[in-house]
Amino acid sequence: MTKEKRIEALFKRLKTEKKKALITFVTAGDPDLPTSKKIIQGLEKSGADLIELGIPFSDPMADGPTIQAASERALKKDVHLTDVLGLVKEIRKKSEVPIVLFGYYNPIFTYGLKKFAKDVRAAGADGVLVVDLPAEECDELKSELDRNAIDFIFLLTPTSDDSRIQLVASKASGFIYFVSVTGVTGARKSLSTDIPKLVKRVRRFTKLPIGVGFGISTPAQAKEVAKSADGAVVGSAIINIIAENKGTSGRLLARMGSFVAALKRGVEGA
Repeated sequence: MTKEKRIEALFKRLKTEKKKALITFVTAGDPDLPTSKKIIQGLEKSGADLIELGIPFSDPMADGPTIQAASERALKKDVHLTDVLGLVKEIRKKSEVPIVLFGYYNPIFTYGLKKFAKDVRAAGADGVLVVDLPAEECDELKSELDRNAIDFIFLLTPTSDDSRIQLVASKASGFIYFVSVTGVTGARKSLSTDIPKLVKRVRRFTKLPIGVGFGISTPAQAKEVAKSADGAVVGSAIINIIAENKGTSGRLLARMGSFVAALKRGVEGA
């Protein structure tokens, strides 16, 4: 019998428990690799159900200033794809938290698709999201990921029409990441009131769980999103805490921990 994938098992368990997922994003190597390991462990301890781990990239075009700066800090520490895979391998020694590698196509293509997929599996990551690889052009990478039982996560946006939703639904596995706003990543004071309607539209075409992200920055916003989606994704608000406390590991972990625990309470209250 095939072993159940971590992401699938997570959402299945949460559905049984009538709960929603807290999905957190951080950039690998920000502010450095040893602290990244502590951050990921802290995220899980504070209630994160799934970790999106950003692969540092010099031109992260879908990201706002906060995540761009995180990538720059990691690149200054000479953190690259091989280091990210090494970090995942370290995390796997003590944790079974689902991990999705979040990045851009250029470093993956340069690394080699076949080698990338094999090494992602060997490291223990569960999924891959490639921001700038559209569903129309993903088949070569998808076949390698499928061969290695790695989920391929795709983005949908408020401007995605029915045919695009259908296409993404036919290629995706694990969950679908629905972008709550048109624009780049970044914490926002308010979210669109159309999210429930938009999520409902995506559900017409897929049985996969739907996580909603881009802009969620408070426990109240996470709660609101989790009422209609299967999970809330929070990134920039966490990275802001890392940026503000990067010189003091203890304070960073304490502040991040209390914030993530509050997000978790928000999601559980949905």
